[in-house]
Amino acid sequence: MIRLISLILGLFLGVCLAPVQAQSSDNARWASLKEGLFGSRTLHDDAGARLTLEMPDRAADAGAVPLAISTRALPGDPGVRKIYLVIDKNPSPVGAVFDFGRPRDGVSLEIRVRIEDYTWVRVIAEREDGSLLVANHFIKASGGCSAPAGKTLAERHAGMGQMKWRVDAPRVSGGDQWAQLLIRHPNDSGLAMDQLTRLYDPPMFVNKVTVTRGGELIFTAQVDFTLSQNPAFRFTLPAGGNGDLRALATDTDGRQFESSFAVTDSLND
Repeated sequence: MIRLISLILGLFLGVCLAPVQAQSSDNARWASLKEGLFGSRTLHDDAGARLTLEMPDRAADAGAVPLAISTRALPGDPGVRKIYLVIDKNPSPVGAVFDFGRPRDGVSLEIRVRIEDYTWVRVIAEREDGSLLVANHFIKASGGCSAPAGKTLAERHAGMGQMKWRVDAPRVSGGDQWAQLLIRHPNDSGLAMDQLTRLYDPPMFVNKVTVTRGGELIFTAQVDFTLSQNPAFRFTLPAGGNGDLRALATDTDGRQFESSFAVTDSLND
């Protein structure tokens, strides 16, 4: 009887503790990823004072989860040079690395990503002095990287490489100015089975995007199929910049796609 009670109690505690364990931000995979990316450097979680990550707690569409990153500098803070996106349980956990070239006091980025499983999502900001800030968010999602595409391969490849820009005027004088870049590309992960042929389409995705304004670097993004089909980047432009926007994207098949946008006073599409 005592053994039976102990067994029941153990099962009960296991069920009760499972959600807690799933929600723990520390796990073996993250520890390995963290060491591979940053060695022994300390990651500081400042509870959103300087770095924030916004995304849903549960994905409505695991293949296109909205994600927003923002940084701000307090007086005396070093600027941000890079931002890393890590999704612990994705097939490719390091989904994006944004390099801004020179330190930026404030950065805001919005993208759509694929989430394969219940997982922690992490954003790490590397600052000019080498210090690291981290923001973590747990999300419930399933199958975003391996879900079958809703269109045929030919339909997904139609118009590949086309780009569309949008630049918004600042809401207030001297305020943030938002730009958006859309890239038409299937961003095939290689993990999704074609429901008609029962075969897997080969992986083919955008792997690098560079955006400049008047020859000055806004960001270079090393990315992969973590970004959703038809990758979209929404971002703030550094204050005081001028000149036309230009984007250069490459994919894993060696294709290059280019587009420019003449920023006028009216800031029309």
